[in-house]
Amino acid sequence: MTGRVEAIWIKRAHRGPMDPVPRAELRAGHGLETDANAGRSKRQVTLIDAELWDRVRAELGAPDLDPALRRANLLVRGLALMGTRGRVLALGPARILVHGETTPCRLMEDAQPGLQEALRPGWRGGVYGEVLEGGPVQVGDEVAWADA
Repeated sequence: MTGRVEAIWIKRAHRGPMDPVPRAELRAGHGLETDANAGRSKRQVTLIDAELWDRVRAELGAPDLDPALRRANLLVRGLALMGTRGRVLALGPARILVHGETTPCRLMEDAQPGLQEALRPGWRGGVYGEVLEGGPVQVGDEVAWADA
């Protein structure tokens, strides 16, 4: 089963805006180049599942709710992220080890009333991981489980 990278965002400062970019560089042991959260030990990159995001938007009655509000780095479609702790995701030459579920924070509620609670069940807040192998990633790239 494969999916696609639908969007990429880089955070320029802690709690700063999420800037959409068409491509970025993942660096092993670091995360996305120039991202404010890069370099964290296990939370070097965050990903959200586009299908789950679509479900959240429908439940909130907010069909135009921008996925950038989730404040994740990558939006993927066609590949379920729920329950994937310990799995390795391949994005071209890059490999990301999923360490766990991303817990939605208060910033979600500030962005859209009800969003924080809507993201709580079923890993809707996405996942975080560590970059094992670096490489370029761009919108449209295929993503798949490297350990499948």
